[in-house]
Amino acid sequence: MGSICFRRRSSVRRRPVPGTAGGAVSTARSASLRMRLSADLAGLSPAYFGMAMATGIVSLAAHLLQFPQLARMLFRFNLALYALLWLLTLARLAWHPRRLFADLTDHLRGPGFFTLVAATGVLGSQFAVLDADYRVALWLWWLTLGLWLVLTYAVFAALTVKDDKPALDRGISGGWLLAVVATQSISVLGALLAPHVDPAHRLEMHFLALSMWLWGGMLYIWTMTLIFYRYTFFRLAPGDLSPPYWINMGAMAISTLAGSLLIGNAADAPFLLSLQPFLKGFTVFYWASGTWWIPMLLLLGLWRYVWQHFPLRYDPLYWGAVFPLGMYAACTHEMARALGLGFLDFLPPLFLYAALAAWTLACAGLLGDLWRRSSSRPLS
Repeated sequence: MGSICFRRRSSVRRRPVPGTAGGAVSTARSASLRMRLSADLAGLSPAYFGMAMATGIVSLAAHLLQFPQLARMLFRFNLALYALLWLLTLARLAWHPRRLFADLTDHLRGPGFFTLVAATGVLGSQFAVLDADYRVALWLWWLTLGLWLVLTYAVFAALTVKDDKPALDRGISGGWLLAVVATQSISVLGALLAPHVDPAHRLEMHFLALSMWLWGGMLYIWTMTLIFYRYTFFRLAPGDLSPPYWINMGAMAISTLAGSLLIGNAADAPFLLSLQPFLKGFTVFYWASGTWWIPMLLLLGLWRYVWQHFPLRYDPLYWGAVFPLGMYAACTHEMARALGLGFLDFLPPLFLYAALAAWTLACAGLLGDLWRRSSSRPLS
């Protein structure tokens, strides 16, 4: 009996009580964890919406290639992911506005904000294609257009007028082409919506989709010229070859998709019908340009990871390499259908499987990174 009473008393003494040393340690660890979470939020990459971009386009490609259950599952996942990323971004704006606005004016991190525009456009395309919910898709199109207007002029005006600017080889990367992807996402969603809007405004929607398609192509030419110059005339270290360089191909793939949809809409708009030879020629031009990049990017990846032994660690920028693979599958499928190029039908399934593999690896990397962060010892 006495021994039992002793064990009970000792077990009570082991519990940390507020005001004791154990309680103080627990409180300090909780405070440390809050500080760690706050620091992670402050350093949140503006390019994290690339995860929603990647998930959305893989879902759309799966739908186009007759994998409806996979497409629906990824659609539901993307809805939750998109909402979560918005919450984190708004929390960062509320608690760390200086860090957010510093990123907005940074040559390397600033273009990452365009993933917010593209992710919104891709989600709208999911509503239009998978759910035939054109009302929600139209609201998301307006949101995409509004975000594009704000971010395009905010980012590029800030980068233009700032006094302290990096040299070209330190200030430009493939991430700059996210501005092209954002622009073309408006064209894609607009082309999907145009046949379903009020006939009184249908012509305007077709014209705006065409205009954004043309502007996105021009922006690609401007930006790609600088990137190619940086590639060939400045020293390229393994660390400089970040995953957003895959957007070199992805920007052309989404331009191909937009062009293919415009070709399909030609019968609905007389001015598109008159431009059909131009639309077809430039759509093939965009597809051929994007296809040229694929072997080049694979070779540069081998050089980075095999020859130079660059460590393969999770980075949110890797989502920028998933999106182009899924987009290439979708755009090739739509172009082959619009132009009657059946001999290309073997390509979309291959790139869908590659995109699914890359998406799975990126998810595994994210989960592993979150696990390491949660299991690491809190700072004292």
